[in-house]
Amino acid sequence: MTPPRPRRIACLLYPGFMSLDVVGPLQVFASANVEMERQGRAPAYALQLVAEAAGPVACSAGFAVVADAARRDVALPGLDTLLVPGGMGVDAQLDDAALHDWLRQAERTARRVGSVCSGALLLARAGLLDGRPATTHWDSVDGLRQGHPQVRVAGDRLHTYDPGGIDGDGHVFTSAGVTAGIDLALALVEHDLGRAMALAVARRLVMYLRRPGGQAQFSPLLAPDAAHAPRLTPLLEWIPGHLGGDLSLDALAARACMPPRTLTRVFQRELGTTPARYVERVRVEAASALLAHAQASVSTVARLCGFQHPETLRRAFHKHRAVSPQAYAERFGAGTAGAARPG
Repeated sequence: MTPPRPRRIACLLYPGFMSLDVVGPLQVFASANVEMERQGRAPAYALQLVAEAAGPVACSAGFAVVADAARRDVALPGLDTLLVPGGMGVDAQLDDAALHDWLRQAERTARRVGSVCSGALLLARAGLLDGRPATTHWDSVDGLRQGHPQVRVAGDRLHTYDPGGIDGDGHVFTSAGVTAGIDLALALVEHDLGRAMALAVARRLVMYLRRPGGQAQFSPLLAPDAAHAPRLTPLLEWIPGHLGGDLSLDALAARACMPPRTLTRVFQRELGTTPARYVERVRVEAASALLAHAQASVSTVARLCGFQHPETLRRAFHKHRAVSPQAYAERFGAGTAGAARPG
């Protein structure tokens, strides 16, 4: 039998792109090829770097990566997946009408088009994210939301790839900051080649197949050992990735497939607290990590961590930390005291 032709994966380069946005996802596909070869099977992917012109393109780290082909020479029909990275140079590409036209043409012909990090801003500018859920680097979430109100911004998602179409898209999708592009690539491999292959790749790269949590997980959150909370483990792993959503007792009970009263009893027995108090503590932990690392403004932290309003975050901080969020950022934050600016 003739082996199937490898899926053609192209990644866009432009001056100032983030190197890890490119090499991270592509290494996942390359590692999948290695695993396929270990099993005596043909490579599943053919990788290609494209840019305005073939040749070296400088990334934001200062070194150059060589593009295999110019955009105009890429055969878009038959292209399986196009990935668009982010980086410091993305702003200079937002007014490139020729690039936007090319992206729209790729969306019409390729099986999948996706972005890594702030590359979502390019897809949005080309109109490819209108009406779709989208995420991006936490620092670009507000800009995406304000500049493109037609986009359904999901700021704490690691990626929005959802081939089932329940709350996402299998055709146009996005991923969060930098390393989330690797999470996205693993999801693509899992859909293409199955869970066993994606797990083999994740093991090879020494990483999670599905990283627990979303963008808010900038530090270890309150995740008890499974031996101490066996009935709650799936729910506790799910909570950090959905801090900005509905984590009411009824919502948690539905997720855990338990009546609310039963869930409350299990929380009290296994963790010694109530669901509401547990969620508040996790949200405060996530907010503390974001503020300590100067990851976002107080208002953005409040929204990402599910407090909705800075005043609600302030009350929770006084309860658990005995200081205000601003004072906490000034006392423990990396960098200047003004890094966690109110906004």
